[in-house]
Amino acid sequence: MEHLISLDIKDNTFARQFEIMVTEGLVAVEYSFQERKLFLTKINTPDHFENTALIHQFITDILAIAKERKLKVVPILPEIVTFFKKNPEFKELLPPGIRL
Repeated sequence: MEHLISLDIKDNTFARQFEIMVTEGLVAVEYSFQERKLFLTKINTPDHFENTALIHQFITDILAIAKERKLKVVPILPEIVTFFKKNPEFKELLPPGIRL
């Protein structure tokens, strides 16, 4: 998958979410963290935000952060499960025993 643009991702540890600002407002991916695993639980977007390419880029960049921090990723949200299925290069980030 090509890199569209460089996203300025903020890891808001207090709110437990990764955030980016877009013209329409704040886009955030909520997470929880336990035992070196990052659980991606929810995507919040502004009303009428439909830029799926940007969301995919955001998820790709979050997975790069997880890889850099040597974390395993547990996709809870169906959209992120679908992303993993469509992008098998990220399957190495799944914890042992998780099959999609």
